[in-house]
Amino acid sequence: MKQKLIVGNWKMNGSLAANQALVQGVLAGMQGLNVRAAVCAPAAYLASLQVLLQGQTALSSGAQDLSMHESGAFTGEIAAAMLREFATRYVIVGHSERRQYHGEQDAHVALKAQQALSAGITPIVCVGETLAERQAGRTEEVVKRQLAAVIHTNGHCISEIVVAYEPVWAIGTGLTASPQEAQQVHQVLRQQLKAATPQADRVAIVYGGSMNAANALSLLQQPDIDGGLIGGASLKVSDFLAIMAAASQCAQAS
Repeated sequence: MKQKLIVGNWKMNGSLAANQALVQGVLAGMQGLNVRAAVCAPAAYLASLQVLLQGQTALSSGAQDLSMHESGAFTGEIAAAMLREFATRYVIVGHSERRQYHGEQDAHVALKAQQALSAGITPIVCVGETLAERQAGRTEEVVKRQLAAVIHTNGHCISEIVVAYEPVWAIGTGLTASPQEAQQVHQVLRQQLKAATPQADRVAIVYGGSMNAANALSLLQQPDIDGGLIGGASLKVSDFLAIMAAASQCAQAS
């Protein structure tokens, strides 16, 4: 089993002091773990995060969003080239909260992924269904449509992305898909990627629906779940490290 990817999404949380304590605690605790890891911070903290992560390779820096435009009169937006100046390795695009609260459509997400790739930043492309869509039996239809837009826009570069399956009904609710339910959707996404690129196995497909210290191992043991996009648990050193340890255990068992 390949090395898992664990990414923390701090959302709109943090302070300079809290971030420093969190990063230092995570770095100290993840020594010896066989895992790829990153934290996605609010844009205001990317400069300080760059300093906190300097001189080490265990933990990478990530952003939570970027503009679908290269530059111009787009007040409040952040260009991919700007993120690159802060050594940003990853950027989340199409998170359900962006889709829900900011009206982002599939085409917008595809263009954002394109901007990230053009700057050498790995986009973490989020896909997922609402509770109503799941109950209507439309899960596969929805996630395939969302990913198809990104594939169509980015063509052969699609092997350079990360995909995050985040069932909207399981984000911040404490609910989570069962390992079998999550695996079923991940398998669908894997097959879609295989149809789009011969390098589909390079793409990490991570689970983003309330993964925590208690359920991480059972989810990460699934064959098509390559890691996790972690919300609230990434703000607690012990919880975040427990998820990383589960990921490392899976890698060691392969």
